[in-house]
Amino acid sequence: MLFDLAGYAFLTAFFVLFAGLPAAGAIPAAMLTAPPDRHKVMRLRFVVVGLFVSVAGILLMGLGAWLGREDSRYGAIEFFGMLLISLIGAGLLVAGLGPLPSWLLQLSGPYGERLPLPLRLAARDLAHRRGRAVLAITLTMMATAFGIALTIIAVGETTQSRAEYSPQARPGSLLIRPTALFVQQPFSAADANTVRAAIEQELPGVPIAQSERPSGESWYFDARAENVEIPEEAVYWDYAIGNEKLLRYITGDQSTPYDESMAVVITSAEVKVDSVELFYEINENDETATTRTVPAVITRTADPHMQTIFIPSKIVQDLGYQLQPNELIVDPTLRRVTVQEQERLDDRLDDAVAETYVERGFEASTWWMPVVAVALLIALACTLATGFGKAANARQARVLKRAGNGSATAFRWFYAFRAGLSTLYGTVLGAVAGCPAGMLLLWPLTVRITWEEPVRVPFETPWPAIVAVVVGLPLLASTLGAILAREQSSR
Repeated sequence: MLFDLAGYAFLTAFFVLFAGLPAAGAIPAAMLTAPPDRHKVMRLRFVVVGLFVSVAGILLMGLGAWLGREDSRYGAIEFFGMLLISLIGAGLLVAGLGPLPSWLLQLSGPYGERLPLPLRLAARDLAHRRGRAVLAITLTMMATAFGIALTIIAVGETTQSRAEYSPQARPGSLLIRPTALFVQQPFSAADANTVRAAIEQELPGVPIAQSERPSGESWYFDARAENVEIPEEAVYWDYAIGNEKLLRYITGDQSTPYDESMAVVITSAEVKVDSVELFYEINENDETATTRTVPAVITRTADPHMQTIFIPSKIVQDLGYQLQPNELIVDPTLRRVTVQEQERLDDRLDDAVAETYVERGFEASTWWMPVVAVALLIALACTLATGFGKAANARQARVLKRAGNGSATAFRWFYAFRAGLSTLYGTVLGAVAGCPAGMLLLWPLTVRITWEEPVRVPFETPWPAIVAVVVGLPLLASTLGAILAREQSSR
C-alpha cells in the first residue's frame, strides 16, 4: 500500500499524526516538566503519566496490528480505520515520552560524578541549560523516531512487494501495448503498423514478435490441456496466440520447432500431452461452446512465469476468428533494449496509442530514503543547536583550562561530549519509539484492499540500519561539536 496512490494518503497522515500529535503533546510536556531551576528535582509523576500515555499508544497500535493480521481482503473503510487507529497510537507513544529527556538530564547529574572531566562537565552543562537541552533532545527524539519508523515500514513493504511481484515478460523484454484507460483493447491494424514502424526506426533490423487475441466482436475462446494447470502468476494465463517468433520468445530458445497446425504446451511439470482442447463460440446465438481437438507437443521451461499453451494464429483463424495484435515484443535473446532506447521510442510513440514496458525485474522504491535522511539531519541539527558555538560558563571554562593546561583540547572534548551526549539521549529515545511504531504499523499497511490474493511474508527489521543511526548520529554530532568548538566564554 505504501508505494501506490494510497501511499500518498498514508504519508500525509503519517506526517500529521506521527509528527503533529507528538509535537502537540511531547514538546509541551517536555517543557512543562523541565524545572526552570537546575537545582530543583523533577516530579516523577510526570514520567509515570507519560509512560502510561506511551503504553496506551502501543496498545492502540497493537489493536491495529491485530485487526490487520488476517490474510484476507479488507475493504477501504476497514483499511483506513485500522491505519488511523495505528497512527494515533504511534503519536501517543512518542508524545508520552516527552517527560523523559528532562528526567534523563536529572539522572545524569548524580550518576556522572565518576565520568571523565569533560564528559562530567558536559552533563552538568546540559542540566544547567535544561530548558534548551530538553527541547533539543525532544525534537531529536521525534525526528529520529520518524526516520526509524519510516525505514522499518519501507523495508517491510519492500519485502512484501518483492514477494508479490510477478514479471510481465521475460527479463529484458521490451513490450509495446495499447494504452489502457479502463480495459485494455488490442491494437487496431493501423495502430499496430504505426507502432511497428516506430520500433523499426528506433531499433532497425530487430525481429518483432507479436501476440494476438480475438477481436472485440468475437465471442468465447479458451484452450485447455489435460493434467496441465497454468499458474495464476504466469504472463500468458491460459493461452497465447501468435506465430513462430512469439513461440520462440516464450520458450527463450530460437531453435524451438514450429508447426502452424500444432499447439505447444509450455510447462515445467512432468506430464505427457499429445493434444489440446479448444473451446469456442463464433456466433452470438451459439448456446454452447464448440470443442475442437488439435495435436500438441510439450516444451519444458524452467521459468514458471512463462508457462502457457501456445496456439498458432492459423489454427484460431481457421475457426473463423478475426485476430488483432495484442502486444509487440522485442525478444531479449535477440536484442537487449537500453533505458535510453526505451525513452527514445516513447518519444516516437503517441501516448494515447501505445505504452512501452521493459521487464527489469523487481525494483525497490527509494523515495523514502531522502525523507529519512532529512529527518536524521533535522535530528542532528537540533542537538547541535544546544549551546552550539558557545563556550561553557565562566566556572566551567576555568576548570577546563586548568585540566587542559590552557590548551584548546579540553574545550574541544567538552563540546564533543556535550553534542554527543545530547544526541545520544535523543536517538535512543527515538529508537525506543520508532522501533515498535514501525513494526506495528506494518500490519495494517500490508493488508490488501484489491482482489488479488494477499501474500504475507516475514517482515525484515533493518537492525543494522537502526544501530547505525543510534551509534552514528552521536558520533557525528561529537565530531562536529569538536570541529566547530569555540573557546570564548559566552557567560
